[in-house]
Amino acid sequence: MTRPVLWNYDLDDASYTVRLMASLAGVDVDLRAVDVYPGAEHHSPGYLARHPLGRVPLLEDGVVQLRQVPAMLTHLARTGPRGTGFLPADPVGTAAVEDWLAFAFRDWLALSAARSASIFGDGVDLDPLRAAAIAALRVAEDRLVAQSLLGSGFVAGSAASVADIALFPGFALSRDSNIDHDAFPALRNWARRIRALEGFVTMPGIPDYH
Repeated sequence: MTRPVLWNYDLDDASYTVRLMASLAGVDVDLRAVDVYPGAEHHSPGYLARHPLGRVPLLEDGVVQLRQVPAMLTHLARTGPRGTGFLPADPVGTAAVEDWLAFAFRDWLALSAARSASIFGDGVDLDPLRAAAIAALRVAEDRLVAQSLLGSGFVAGSAASVADIALFPGFALSRDSNIDHDAFPALRNWARRIRALEGFVTMPGIPDYH
């Protein structure tokens, strides 16, 4: 049986999100390295033939070709032997997961933007980026505090979902933007729960503590 192919850059947080979901779901993927920096391989004719927008990651699973990370996470959860628990079956749980998954790929992207600017953005005004990132963190912090009062440890319920996996890298890497995790105790505890999941893998730049 042919394994799914993940076109991946090891230092990219979006690529890590998909690698993490694959590992948690129990899906063995064939990693194909894309030299984003300094090689700019994602802008090469060969790669653009696969992904016309020149972005990583890209997931190919037989005839299925996925270019959007939310679709990749859902696909891996549906097809992996350990993945079904990451997709609630009930309508209320599904709606909550969809809502927080949308948050992860809209408001939460401020964390990725702040990190990129901190690492690569010479001359970029970091203050508004960090302010947007901290605002998003506060929303997630408040949600997790409310969830804890209901006896639930994750953003959409009592079990980790694709939404939690989408959110984890942004928080775990936010120290690169000089964001103090001590200000977000509920997120720190949540991150420890993510780390305890079967199949958890890390990436360069994520500290071994929270």
